[in-house]
Amino acid sequence: MPAQPGLFKTLFNHYLNLPHCRWLKIYGDCSSTEPVISVDWRDELLENTDSGNIHGGVITTLVDMASACSLAALFQQFETTATLDMRIDYLKWPTANQSIHVRAHCYRQEGQIAFIRSHCFQEDENQPFALGMATFIHTPLSETEQQALQAYLQQEQAK
Repeated sequence: MPAQPGLFKTLFNHYLNLPHCRWLKIYGDCSSTEPVISVDWRDELLENTDSGNIHGGVITTLVDMASACSLAALFQQFETTATLDMRIDYLKWPTANQSIHVRAHCYRQEGQIAFIRSHCFQEDENQPFALGMATFIHTPLSETEQQALQAYLQQEQAK
């Protein structure tokens, strides 16, 4: 079955509106089932000013959010998700003062388990500086939970 674009956009916006994503000023493009999540380079995101390297937690958050969004793009209804496992392999250091982007792709689902690949890049998507692998579990909500979540999300969007 095709994905539900309205549902995906709602979940995408919800994920990017989580407090830690707002603090990081994460933004994204949800125009495809392989969403791109981004953050602009800022000195406050450095692991320390001497190294000039972006904090690993920023990259981890981007990979986790992009992965969750790529899974949500496939949903027919609201579902809960949780990250079971995640690995990030760094190929090189990201270039200072350039935005960081992560594109994720859910390449396999077995029951409630989803397997997702992502790549972290800056100016050239074909030159990633890191690769991510994540495993998620997802569970459909009951009808009552669906209604409660929908009401909550509508309330959040109205703010």
